[in-house]
Amino acid sequence: MSAKGIIVGLAILLGILHQDFWNWDDPSLVFGFMPIGLFYHACFSLAAVVLWLFAIKYAWPTKLVEWAEQDEDNERINGE
Repeated sequence: MSAKGIIVGLAILLGILHQDFWNWDDPSLVFGFMPIGLFYHACFSLAAVVLWLFAIKYAWPTKLVEWAEQDEDNERINGE
């Protein structure tokens, strides 16, 4: 499986895990002060950051960026 496929799969998984219905009625506190739902979403946000870092590193369309930058350079040279 390609890096793009893995990242898409993980993004779908994060979308599913975002619906944390199992924490809605849980009155537990983490570290004695933070509701479990808030802690879950803080960890979820960190997981989303890590996923996007991997997406930028391994699945970013570099050929498209190079093409766009080349077009931009050509316009500057030609005075358009």
